[in-house]
Amino acid sequence: MMTSSQFPEAKLPAYNRLAAYNKPYKVKGKTYAPLPSAVGYKATGMASWYGGQSGSRTASGARFHPHGLSAAHKTLPIPSRVKVTNLKTGRSVEVMINDRGPFKSDRLIDLSQGAAKQIGISGLAEVSVEYIGDS
Repeated sequence: MMTSSQFPEAKLPAYNRLAAYNKPYKVKGKTYAPLPSAVGYKATGMASWYGGQSGSRTASGARFHPHGLSAAHKTLPIPSRVKVTNLKTGRSVEVMINDRGPFKSDRLIDLSQGAAKQIGISGLAEVSVEYIGDS
């Protein structure tokens, strides 16, 4: 299993609850409130992936690397490390939450292209997401 620590671009500064990316925000008329802590977080849902935004800035301000091991989540604190497991294949990857999204009601997490590839996702897949630590 590959881990986010093997990709320096996925590392972020320490958690800062006052940072703009950890405050409530609104997208398409819906308000999202980031969790004050991810301790104990575990959820199951649909994952998608993104990769065409190479070089763009994430919500955390880090440059997005499509082949790195990062992800976007609507409410997990930034930064948070999570283990994402593809429920069909049983393969897992550790990723750093450094962005916000996906903003579709049926999606739990957006993985970078590199993370999705690690666990065999080429479109959508049902996954479990479990918090494993901060940066």
